[in-house]
Amino acid sequence: MLKLALFFLVVSLVAGVFGFGGISSAAAGVAKILFFLAIILFVAFLVFALLFGRAVMK
Repeated sequence: MLKLALFFLVVSLVAGVFGFGGISSAAAGVAKILFFLAIILFVAFLVFALLFGRAVMK
């Protein structure tokens, strides 16, 4: 998911350089949404693993 966010960020930057403002802002919006979604999922899985993960003991 972070790869997609990075992809849309690059598309936004390239479109901005070539003067396509509408495409640039749309791609930046998608990149922002994907980035925050990835952060939320990371935190949720981290909390889930800390609360319900198995303890490895030898």
